[in-house]
Amino acid sequence: MSAAPKTGATPLPKAWPFEEAAKVAARLAASGKTHALFETGYGPSGLPHIGTFGEVARTTWVRHAFTHLTGLPSRLLAFSDDMDGLRKVPDNVPNRELLTQYLGQPLTRIPDPFGAHASFGAHNNARLRGFLDSFGFEYEFASATDYYASGRFDTALLRVLECYDEVMAVILPTLGPDRRATYSPILPIHPRTGVVMQVPMESRDPAAGTVVWRDPETGQAFETKVTGGAAKLQWKADWAMRWFALGVDYEMSGKDLIDSVRLSGRICRILGGQPPEGFTYELFLDEQAQKISKSKGNGLSVEEWLRYAPAESLAQFMYHQPQRAKRLYFDAIPRAVDDYLAHAVRLSAQPDEERPANPAWHIHAGRMPNHGGSPVSFGMLLNLASVVNADTPDILWGFIRRYAPDASPATMPFLDSLVGHAIAYYRDFVRPAKHYRLPDPKERAALADLAETLKGLEPGTDAETIQNLVFEIGKRHGFTELRAWFGCLYQVLLGQQEGPRFGGFVALYGVNETVALIEAALARPADAA
Repeated sequence: MSAAPKTGATPLPKAWPFEEAAKVAARLAASGKTHALFETGYGPSGLPHIGTFGEVARTTWVRHAFTHLTGLPSRLLAFSDDMDGLRKVPDNVPNRELLTQYLGQPLTRIPDPFGAHASFGAHNNARLRGFLDSFGFEYEFASATDYYASGRFDTALLRVLECYDEVMAVILPTLGPDRRATYSPILPIHPRTGVVMQVPMESRDPAAGTVVWRDPETGQAFETKVTGGAAKLQWKADWAMRWFALGVDYEMSGKDLIDSVRLSGRICRILGGQPPEGFTYELFLDEQAQKISKSKGNGLSVEEWLRYAPAESLAQFMYHQPQRAKRLYFDAIPRAVDDYLAHAVRLSAQPDEERPANPAWHIHAGRMPNHGGSPVSFGMLLNLASVVNADTPDILWGFIRRYAPDASPATMPFLDSLVGHAIAYYRDFVRPAKHYRLPDPKERAALADLAETLKGLEPGTDAETIQNLVFEIGKRHGFTELRAWFGCLYQVLLGQQEGPRFGGFVALYGVNETVALIEAALARPADAA
């Protein structure tokens, strides 16, 4: 017997997945359902991308919050629209000439150009599943081809045929005159060419479950069943039909699909269903604040992110303010890593009742991270790599062990991964942009004072004490805006515009080494800046 929703006046945790989960809980309470169906959609004409990760991760967090909130069972369906016709040959596949002759045919009827699977659709579906599995997502995979061909959608497709005129009345006003002349929500599969036909229907027979259409090239008329995989639906009608047929309770989508969600919702109601609860997330922007486009290739791929940071940091980036447009570019990575680290540390110290408001609780499905954490921030590792020009992990581990004697790659595997990521990030982004400047007279005096003060410290002085000394020296030398003083430290000593909490950096890098760094900067000739 399914568990009943939890009751009581306990307030929801202050976290957006719980706000979404509460919508699903209220929906089930109103309908009498005892389990929830979450769905994400995937167009398999291309490879999985960073938006795929974001949508599945966010839906997973809502689903987990729903379970925590209600105790009710749920499923996540990752649905592949693999019956879509191939519109153009992708640039990034082998044997492109092979695919040209199959344009317009369903992806699952086209040979795999990679030669590894039964069809191109099957190849991309395998890539999707491998992609999702690599992140440990819990889901059920669904193929449009399988659902259409097996008859699982037959009842819903016959319902679309019965409501054909009403569905047309919803869609046609949104189309231009040329498209209106040829539009049909039902797309028959040509019995000879195998092409998904986008042609008007000449007649319909709901009782027989058939449509009559004409081949625009030969003029020949065909009668096609709408069931059994002999036809499919245009995507907005298809989306609505799927919600209706499967009883989908929740599906999120990007801001660019707001109108499509509205239209599909109207069609779902016409069919006799209730559109799922939804969530509109903002789209990502590139370095120039332009919308990221798969066709343009701007922005950042999952593979690129994971080269420079762990998966948990990508999850943190996706979790934070999903309804706000964010720049998805390389400079977003360090902050995402350190935000994740801060939340993970806080999670272990929080009482149980406060943890569901912590992003790390959602990222780890309510469990405590077991990767060992890191006593050093990612920003600190980047700056250490910058100062010592690190090319290998051993160089950074030498400093880390002195700062945290108990740390090792074996006891802190997450830190060990951060070391590797920091070296890659430094090599590709920090080192090429380094530019040192000379200090002005005021800064020179303050730096000399800082070096002398550090020389007088007792061995083992902690980072907070050093940080306070840095503050005092800045004030003593007339830096009313301490931001300018720290800017001097970063630009003169590290060759970059921003940097770490300086006391922590000194504690990690070493007091004597920092003194030597300052003295070298003060001795730098003018032409070396």
